[in-house]
Amino acid sequence: MKQRFRPRWLSLAVLTALAGCATTSQVPLPTVAAVDLQRYLGTWHEVALIPNRFQSMCVSGTQANYAIDDDVIRVTNRCRTASGEIESVSGIAKIVEGSNNAKLRVSFFRPFYGDYWVLALDPDYRWVLIGEPSRRYGWVLARTPTLDKDVLDKLIDRAAELGYDRSAFRPSR
Repeated sequence: MKQRFRPRWLSLAVLTALAGCATTSQVPLPTVAAVDLQRYLGTWHEVALIPNRFQSMCVSGTQANYAIDDDVIRVTNRCRTASGEIESVSGIAKIVEGSNNAKLRVSFFRPFYGDYWVLALDPDYRWVLIGEPSRRYGWVLARTPTLDKDVLDKLIDRAAELGYDRSAFRPSR
């Protein structure tokens, strides 16, 4: 009797595995209409994020600095590690053609690039919501180390409207 049910269980297992491989179509991730790159340059402090493995050593004080050097956008990220040391990594960013500077491709380990899309931006460039098409990573950055709770909630609500898991965001330390 066990032999008779084995093919059914095997079929069910295969179908379940295949269903897990199916992709769900997400609505394309919209960005802001345009970013004034000169106003965007400078230092940004991480206020909230969806944790990711490439920032796992950071425990506090995460900052990103953007500068133009010989027509190249230089990106320097730094943070404090658990041992109290400052960890720093430098990379470059390329503007995605036709995006009005709202989409960048950033690389800290060339030739690998990641998407860096501006999803919401304060008119005075005091805060920004950054994401990428898969919605696995996201950041809320501000010109200051902290952000008013109402503004932060508004930005995370906006991320949720765009298809992000609101509960995945956590405050930066």
